[in-house]
Amino acid sequence: MKKPMIMTPGPTYVHEDVRKAMAEEITNPDLDQNFFDYYRETCNKLKELLHTKNDILILSGEGILGLEAACASLIEPGDRVLCIDNGIFGNGFGDFVKMYGGEVVYFQSDYRRAVDVEKLENFLKEDHDFKIATLVHCETPSGITNPVDHICPLLNKYGIISVVDSVSAVGGEPLRTDDWKIDMILGGSQKCLSAPPGLTFLSISDNAWRKILNRRVAITGFYTNLSHWKNWDKEKWFPYTQPISDIYGLRTAIERWLQEASPVERHQKIGNAVRQSLMESGLVLYPVDGYSNTVTTVMVPAETSFQEINEKMLKEHNIMIGGAFGFLKDKVFRIGHMGENCREEKLYITMKALNGALRELKVPLKDDLHRLFLKNMEER
Repeated sequence: MKKPMIMTPGPTYVHEDVRKAMAEEITNPDLDQNFFDYYRETCNKLKELLHTKNDILILSGEGILGLEAACASLIEPGDRVLCIDNGIFGNGFGDFVKMYGGEVVYFQSDYRRAVDVEKLENFLKEDHDFKIATLVHCETPSGITNPVDHICPLLNKYGIISVVDSVSAVGGEPLRTDDWKIDMILGGSQKCLSAPPGLTFLSISDNAWRKILNRRVAITGFYTNLSHWKNWDKEKWFPYTQPISDIYGLRTAIERWLQEASPVERHQKIGNAVRQSLMESGLVLYPVDGYSNTVTTVMVPAETSFQEINEKMLKEHNIMIGGAFGFLKDKVFRIGHMGENCREEKLYITMKALNGALRELKVPLKDDLHRLFLKNMEER
């Protein structure tokens, strides 16, 4: 059976070069000096992608591992932690904070908009006694990108360590870790870099390391304890056996991104064309500003349901799109345009299939989605 074309907000299509890299012969990563060099070189390539001089780690586990490891390693019982909340994942950070004994204070923002920096600034003027702040770069369920370029310097001004979930943004959105004073940024292999799921990576600033290494209370757990990694390169020792084939694949995916002339601009152009086409057809997007360049979230039209749209797309067109969960369950559908999925021909095929599915379901459209998409691609 032919596999469906996955146009979800991750995992994404994996290029043949990445699959071939994962099939390469392995060595013993705990003993082979060459692999320590390979791991370091791969981290250095991630530094280039993230625009940072901070330490980089690649961990064996899907992106959530990075989020939990950051909270486990930074947060001590009783620490006041600011959870910047304008979506499902932003709010969910608070659960990790509570798990490790932190005192959560939520700064809640409109769930259909990017975080309002001016309101956050006014909030911090009144209360900025926080050790750490958590926030999300791209709220994947709602298709919103937050202005971390303004938020993180603001947090830094008050000496607050910033932890940024950029899993769905790294590689598809502008990102300058050091210039924006981000202390910890977390990414995943399966989104815009288009490697298979299974790895998370993160950068750690000097401020974050100081907090991790000078705690009053020992870090709970082992796998999420980032302090074990502090001298891995000097000691030539990994805390656990590395998933060597996954790292081969990630390395190739990173190199493909670095070799492309303007991957972020590609995401911007295609993301804009997708959004504009959907709106011009009469469909309603869930976000009203802060639109993501990697995923578009659309309100399910009143004439149908997500289940009906999804079934037609999958069974009749062999294309997989995303739904949502939490308070957005059955209210929206999502199109992922990230990494290898963010190609004009794939979005044209997806928009044409969606056009056919919606028309069969009696959803009135002002114009054909695929024709609008081509028009908007030509105009940008």
